[in-house]
Amino acid sequence: MLMHTYTGKQINPLAITQEDIEIKDIAHALSLLCRGGGHLKYFYSVAQHSLNCAHEAKARGYSNQVTLACLLHDASEAYISDIIRPVKAYLPQYIEIESNIMDAIFQKYGLAFLSEEEHALWKQIDNDLLAHELIYFMSEKSDYDLPVLHTTPFFQKQEHEDVYHMFINQFDQLI
Repeated sequence: MLMHTYTGKQINPLAITQEDIEIKDIAHALSLLCRGGGHLKYFYSVAQHSLNCAHEAKARGYSNQVTLACLLHDASEAYISDIIRPVKAYLPQYIEIESNIMDAIFQKYGLAFLSEEEHALWKQIDNDLLAHELIYFMSEKSDYDLPVLHTTPFFQKQEHEDVYHMFINQFDQLI
């Protein structure tokens, strides 16, 4: 049960190791993976979302580790794609596989020792950006006030190659 990655690796995503993980594979796959199951006004990648999260963390004055966690918080999707939140809750095996992959990614990139508070910080940014994305990309009506952001998210359509390079550059700055 092997998958082939962009960099030519052959890995088993159900038994992933730190050696299997390559930032170029993550950046490439996420730059081609559409948020929201593809139900948006136009293509907006998981990598763009992750970059927006990292920029928001930096603007809030969070540590490089929290900012890197924001950049990599959806990195497992490079290996197993994504399942939308309302469905994911009903797939305990997917959640377990996703968790194992994220553990390996966070270990590889020095994030295994984030505190509960630091995890809460990146998760809050993820949720805050999601709220803005729902309004912007899906014209979702909101009965609550949108969370305040310290940045203006970059929601414009971008070529995946450009997003790939921005992702790699951001990663290199944080490592």
